[in-house]
Amino acid sequence: MGTDYTGLVPVLLIAVCLLVSPVVAGPADVAVTSVAVDPPVLMQGDTGTVTVVVQNTGPMVVPVARARLYGDGVVPVSDPYTSVGDIGAGTGRTFSFAVRADASDGTYYPRFSLDFRENGTLNYPVPVRVDDTPLRAAMAGKPETFSAGREANITIRVGNPRPNAASGVQVTPFGEGFSVTPTGAFIGSLAPDGSATVHFNLTPASETNVTFQVAWRNGPNTHAANLTLPVTFGEDRRRADPVASNIVVAPEGDVYRTTGDIANAGLESARSVLVTVGPPAAPTDPYRVYVVGTLDPDDVAPFELTFRAGAGATEVPLIIDYRDSDGNPSTVTVPISIENRTAEGGPGPGILVPVAVVGVLVVVAALAVLWYIRRGRR
Repeated sequence: MGTDYTGLVPVLLIAVCLLVSPVVAGPADVAVTSVAVDPPVLMQGDTGTVTVVVQNTGPMVVPVARARLYGDGVVPVSDPYTSVGDIGAGTGRTFSFAVRADASDGTYYPRFSLDFRENGTLNYPVPVRVDDTPLRAAMAGKPETFSAGREANITIRVGNPRPNAASGVQVTPFGEGFSVTPTGAFIGSLAPDGSATVHFNLTPASETNVTFQVAWRNGPNTHAANLTLPVTFGEDRRRADPVASNIVVAPEGDVYRTTGDIANAGLESARSVLVTVGPPAAPTDPYRVYVVGTLDPDDVAPFELTFRAGAGATEVPLIIDYRDSDGNPSTVTVPISIENRTAEGGPGPGILVPVAVVGVLVVVAALAVLWYIRRGRR
């Protein structure tokens, strides 16, 4: 009698299928273990990257069909993963999506979705913050007023009020009508609430506006903010101020000799100080020009000049030339009077009557009068 194996066929088929096909874990074994946003905080219009890491914590393979990111204020700009494949037991997968911030300031939650091949979907909201606060620049140091050709020290302070770090920070001056050194300053990275200062030497040739552009990067995105400095000319209250005093003019034949003092009433040094006279006077030897040199604030130095004056001149200009610390020239003119500097009754300095001769003539006249009176009494 033969054995009937008909009932064993289905059992054998099931056993073979189990041996050929791997056992599949359920979606519950797959979880999101980390998310990252780069840069950590986006500005409006910025592009960035959202990275999601999932892990299969089960003992079996999990087949995955697709992965994608659904926008919410922050929208994906890259293609979804249309064919993911299997995630092995105890292994993970990383998914990266390029995104763009199209919304105003706030926190948004684009949704990460992982579709399993067998059944079910894993959904995970990814928090992404949008903050459009820019870097700030302020004028930390500048002169009260500017002068043409005079170098001025400018200090710019750059601060980062953003909730994340800014990289590649640099400051560059733009405009016309000036020269500046350096032509740009590099700060580098600025931490949240951090600040840094940069210094420039600005020499204006004319009144103008100088724009200091602060540029930085937020992730791969470049941003800029401008700080405008109006440059207007005015009187510099600190500059050197040569003043002439104690001026004495004495005629000597057909030449005048003048002496006096030059003082610096300013707050900065006057350099290469020269003193001479101008038309209608003509400088003559031995003191055509008097070199004073450098006058520091509150310093006083004597001078001596010799010159001839034109016919009928009653006043001549005393000319003081000097330079500031940047080499810029300046001139101060002081009028000095030569009127009534000749002897009384004389037509000019060439026929000055000595005082001693006048005294002798007075004595002789007095004796003559006395002799005449005595003679008349006899």
